[in-house]
Order: sequence, then structure tokens, then C-alpha cells
Amino acid sequence: MRMITLRLSAAICFVLGASVATAQTAPSAGQAKTPAGAAKAASAKSAKEEPLRNERLHLTYTVQPDGAYIEQRESAIKVLQEAALEYVKHESVSYSASIQTLDILEAYTRKADGRRIDVPKSNFQVETNDGREGGGPAFSDIATTSLVYPDLAVGDTVVLSYKLTGKKPMFEGHFSDITGFDADHYQGDMRIKIDAPAGMWTQKRSFGALKQVRDETVGDRQIVEWSFQNLDPVESKDKNRTIYDIEQSTGYAYSTFRTYGDIAKAYGERALPKAVPTPRVRKLADEIAAGKSSQRDVAQALYEWVSTNISYAGNCIGLGAVVPRDQEFVIDNRIGDCKDHATLLQALLAAKGIEATQALINAGNVYKLPSVPVASSVNHVLNYLPGLDLYIDATAKGIPFGELPISIAGKPVLRIDRPELAAKTPGFKVLGNRQRVSTQISVLEDGSMKGKVEVELAGVPAIVTRAGLKDLSAEDAKELVKKVFERGGLSAEGVFTQDDPKPLRNAHRYSATFDVKQALPVPGAFPLGPVFFNPMPVASLVGSGTEETRDEAESTCTGGRSEEIYRIEFPATMKVIAVPPNLSLESGGSRYVATYTLKGNVLEASRVIEDATVGPVCSSEYNQAYDAFTKKVLPNLKAQVVYQ
Repeated sequence: MRMITLRLSAAICFVLGASVATAQTAPSAGQAKTPAGAAKAASAKSAKEEPLRNERLHLTYTVQPDGAYIEQRESAIKVLQEAALEYVKHESVSYSASIQTLDILEAYTRKADGRRIDVPKSNFQVETNDGREGGGPAFSDIATTSLVYPDLAVGDTVVLSYKLTGKKPMFEGHFSDITGFDADHYQGDMRIKIDAPAGMWTQKRSFGALKQVRDETVGDRQIVEWSFQNLDPVESKDKNRTIYDIEQSTGYAYSTFRTYGDIAKAYGERALPKAVPTPRVRKLADEIAAGKSSQRDVAQALYEWVSTNISYAGNCIGLGAVVPRDQEFVIDNRIGDCKDHATLLQALLAAKGIEATQALINAGNVYKLPSVPVASSVNHVLNYLPGLDLYIDATAKGIPFGELPISIAGKPVLRIDRPELAAKTPGFKVLGNRQRVSTQISVLEDGSMKGKVEVELAGVPAIVTRAGLKDLSAEDAKELVKKVFERGGLSAEGVFTQDDPKPLRNAHRYSATFDVKQALPVPGAFPLGPVFFNPMPVASLVGSGTEETRDEAESTCTGGRSEEIYRIEFPATMKVIAVPPNLSLESGGSRYVATYTLKGNVLEASRVIEDATVGPVCSSEYNQAYDAFTKKVLPNLKAQVVYQ
């Protein structure tokens, strides 16, 4: 079983939630600078071992009746080790210039002896994104104010206080925020305050050790406050957790949305009018779908055109974070973010009479939406075709029609056409990921070998391999075999061939012939395994057997089928004196079968593992059972072929 690590990244294209601003100190209350970030030095078992310490974070949102807000933030970070100095001394705050203004209220170094040294004006730098000759920016209006703290030494504390004033709300009449605190590291005085109109409907919930310390009406304002401290942190048992569930950690959620359906409606109100096909889009759709008749064939042609012709670019311009660009802009520039891809594709499909809608999803490591509906819980847009009951994501490049990228498979999704529907994208197919490697080798008397390897792939291994080989030039293909063996310190010549990797298919084949000088010691021994690169060898579905015992949390997971077939002919002057034993095991629907047959000086071997893991989420109990199964397989993989 292979574990999938999915994390939020810059590729996520749909920006929602309370704050557009980001800061290295704290893009959100739970993302303050951490010791792990300062010195990859790891999670410490006590605060004394940490390279820095978050002494204070005070965050206040003052919400207006229309949903616009003022964010005021004050942070204090103490440097405990020299390793953190370079990391802490640089700071930056980014925001959307078209809908926010930034005021730096205070920025200074507090020396260990109590002296205060303000950041001088010369230590600030402001970067903006503007268009040419007064024109607005096409892709991003993000402005960044950076600063350097003066005279910083171990034992000092840096303090930053700033205010962001919002000119417009992301969604009219709505405000929402969700924040988690890092419970693995020291957190001093952490406070959150939300000050909203008393007449504004809200719901809220806190999780873990976060304490609500205030909830009262003052005049026409409703004020709620939370606090948190973690003065004696201990090392987390869940260091390798691949699923994030804020309700299992420490944090809070606050929202004016009553349901997730309301979030879908709010997005759709401005997105769907952008998906009405223009005359130009209708003409383009006719050209793309020419010669196609069935609904599926037409939809596939339109999907592949958008996926391969529209490149990705973030749309971080004020309300553009949640409103798609016009179709003309996207077509003219052949560029857009996920909303633009989904909106243009919906328009093209509508032009051909194919019903389509858009859907919102979390493309990070969140597999369960929090109980309080917060807009930032979804960060990506794809399409849904009701007539084909099919989700498609044209933003995810290289994905065949009818398939989904791993990051959004088996997750809750908010459909714009049916906002209140509790829908989910399809998960993985059992044994849908497949690999078959056939290897034929002739060993020479000096340990050199000649042979051929053929690889057949399906599912994710095929998609990943196609992407990796898509831009391989003819010249590089000639040198590929040589370079592959050079990485192992061997001298080789050979020829590499493959299917055309450019078409969006979920299957791929490639092969290589090779002539490798003195590849094996004589006499000697070796564990049987692939001699040429491949994405999913049998060993990858077994693991090393050296991992620590898994924690009790759920994890991301998937499975597949991997088969390796070998025919190895040794010269008459060599004698094979040992081969691995045959083995057949089965557990929980997964199985491993290996046979090794020696006929004279020819070894024929076959190994198949079928990891029936479905995923994308596996329980701790399932993981432990699969680990027990693979530990029985591992000795067979390590067993050696011995010859003299």
C-alpha cells in the first residue's frame, strides 16, 4: 500500500475566506513561524530545544454589515537559537491591493536587555503588481511589504503589528474564518477576537484546547474571543499525518454561512453568468467537436482542448479570487486559473448542448469538511456533467478524460447546480493502478549482461510516467538507457522506445534494450528486482519494513497491482546455487504470489502483488493489518539469487 502525501500548495487556485493577506509571521493564526520552519531541526520534545518561540499572537477581525472587515494582528517571536536568526529577521506581509490597504503600526526588535529598536524606514521594501501605463494588472494585484529587523541576536524578540482594511467583501454580506494552531510547539499568549454586527447571523465552534473566553453583545456589536496557550509542548505522535482535520486539533471556525450550499450559491451567482457561451465560444466549440457525434466524444474533445491549450495562472486580483475571468480574455491569452478553466469548459459544453455545472472542492489534505461551513474549506473548482455522471478537472494537466487527479478523488464536493446535495467525487478503482514489467537478461562470463525490459502501465503510474516523458527529445531518448545505468555506476548502451506520451490516456508502454558492462560480481549474489526505471515496482507496494509503528490516525492511501516477470540466462561456466523460495500469501483481499523456477542455468521468476486498498482514506486498523501482511512478504523480496 502506498501512502499519498497531499498538502496545500501554491497550485491551489481558488482563494476564499476571511483574509486574502498573508504574512510570514502568520498568514493565519495557526501558521505562525515554527521551529520546524526555522531549522528543519525538527519537532522538539520541550520548548527549551526549539530554535524560536511564538510568545504572542493577537488577532482581531472587525466585521462590517456588508462582510468587509478590518484585520489587526500583533505577533511577537523570540529567537532561542542561532539557527533561527536568518529566518526570523526577514518578514513580509502580502495583501490584495485592489480591495485592501495595509498599515504597519509597529515593527521593532526587543533586545534581551529590554531595549526597543524600531525598524527604520530604510529597512522596508514595498513591491506591487501593476499594469502598463496605468492599466490594471492582468494576473495579480498582490502587494508585498517586506522588512528586516535590526540588530537581532539570540535572546531577542521581534514584534510586528499591522492593520489590513478591507474595501469590499469577497461575498456580499458574508464573513467566515477557520484557523488551527500548531500544538506541537510552544505557543504563548494566543488570542482571537471577532467583532461583528449584532444583527448578523453567525455560527461558531472551537476545537481542542482553544478556550472561548468571551461571547457578549455590546451595543450593536457581538464580540467573541478565544485564547490558547501551549507552554509545555511535547513531540507529536502524528508527525507523518497525511490528513488534516481541524476538528481533531486546536482551532476554531466562525461563519455567517448557514450551510455549505450557501457557499456554493454565493460563488455561483457571479460565476454562472460568465459561463453563458458567447458567439466566439460557440464557433470554437463547433471547430473543436467537428466530426464528433456522441455526447461523450464531444465532451472529451472539448475537455482535452481546454486542458492542453489553456495554461495555468493564478487569478489573484481582488474579487477575481472568487469570480472567473471573461471567456474572451482566457481564449485570447490561453491562460487562466481553475475557475477560468471550469467556466470556459462549461461554456464550450453548453454551446454543444451538453449540460455541465461547476463544483467546489478542497484540493489539499482535507477529506472531511468542518461542521461549520467556512468558504476557505474549498479551494478548487472543477466541472460536473450530469448526463454522463462525470467529474472532470481541466486544470489538472495530463489527466485523461474521465479520470481525476489524486488530490480530489473521493472527497466531498459542492455542486453549483444542486448546492444542498451531499455529493462526493468518485474514489479510486480497486487495482486500477497497474504495472507489468517483463525482463529478459543474458548474463555473460565476466558479469556483463544483455537484455530487454518491457513495461506496461495503467492508471496513475501511466499518467505520471507520461507526464515525465512527455517532453523527452529524440536526442535525449538515445542517451536515456546509458544515463539510467550510469546512475548506478555502470557503463551501458541501449535503445529506449515508448508510446506517444502526449495524448491524454490512462495507459502507457515503453521498452528498453541494454548492454551493460560488468553489471554483476562473479561469483556473487543479488536480490531480484527491476533493472530499469519503473514507477510502481512490487517493492513499492510492500515498503521497507523499517517504518515506525503507525499512529492511530487515519491516513491517505491507495493500492494497485504490480507484476514482475524475469527470465535470466546464466552462462554455462556459472552455477546457480540458490534462488528465493516460492511464496503465496493473502490478507484482507490483498495477495502476493511469487514463483522461482531454475531450469539448468535459466531462472524464470514471477512476482505479483495485488494491493486491494481502495482509499483515499484508510483507518489505523486497516493500515496495521496491511503492514502485518507486507512484513511477511518482505523477506521474499530480499532473498538473493546466488551463483558461482
